[in-house]
Amino acid sequence: MTHWYTLATWFRNRYGVRVQKIALDAGASCPNRDGSLSRTGCIFCDAHGSGSGLGGQGLHLAAQWQRWHDKYTATDPDRRFMAYLQSFSNTYGPASRLAAILDTVLGLPGCCGLAVGTRPDCLDAEKLELLARAAARLEAQTGFREVWLELGLQSAHDATLARINRRHTAACAADGVRQAADQGLLVCGHLMAGLPGEDETDFLQSVDWATDLPLSGIKLHNVFVPQGTELARQYLAGQYHPLARDEYVDILCAALPRIPARLVIHRLQSDPPPQSLLAPDWAALKRPLMTDLLRAMRARGLWQGCQADAPLHRPPWFDGPQPTRQGPV
Repeated sequence: MTHWYTLATWFRNRYGVRVQKIALDAGASCPNRDGSLSRTGCIFCDAHGSGSGLGGQGLHLAAQWQRWHDKYTATDPDRRFMAYLQSFSNTYGPASRLAAILDTVLGLPGCCGLAVGTRPDCLDAEKLELLARAAARLEAQTGFREVWLELGLQSAHDATLARINRRHTAACAADGVRQAADQGLLVCGHLMAGLPGEDETDFLQSVDWATDLPLSGIKLHNVFVPQGTELARQYLAGQYHPLARDEYVDILCAALPRIPARLVIHRLQSDPPPQSLLAPDWAALKRPLMTDLLRAMRARGLWQGCQADAPLHRPPWFDGPQPTRQGPV
């Protein structure tokens, strides 16, 4: 029994089977890496742009897809698959590059959906139209218009965005969400808890700002410190202190109730590569965090949306029996 609307539940409600996201590295770059905006990147971004780095190793998209497709179908031949262009900013560069990537991905065997990770300042009308056409093509092939645009919003506060060397404003991010939604794309906004200079109040303000935008999903990340980053330098110099696990559980217990129950929760924790994680140690332990969060929400009588659009009980699409709320939180 879950207390939030998981992506796995969204997929099962739509397809009736498990859908597995396969992360792909299309060899994308980033204006915050190639000198267009800066060469240092965001202070938390590692050398692989939060991806696998397989594209940089010369493994083309079809080979990456087949590697994971074969692994997963060996144990569950009935599951479906969604391609996730994860590394760096996948809409950066000329529109012709994006068009070629989309054509390749939509031709991958068994692909029923697509997620494209990017920055909000790497979108324009031509690229959004290409993504809308990809959604229409998927709908014709599978019956489902399953194209998610995963946008790194990170924070509603321009001072924070400057502090983390993001090189775009909150207004730019909000505009990107609106333009993508106007094209009929499913938009998942990413927010980070524990950014330098921010406290719980700042993060909850970002949550409220993001949920006022036309999002279909949201992804919450705890900030972790990757090796070799500017954030690592700050951490080792004693200038940055990541959240403790209990602090992050409390923040999620405050955030989830104010997120409308209709929004799909794509993720509630970061997924750091073990070899690059510097701190905190608990960031590598996913299951204990989710166990602690679920226990805390049950004990406090909370669920996603209970302070927003679902005040009386858990919505039926969360799965499982619906507890009735006894009083105000």
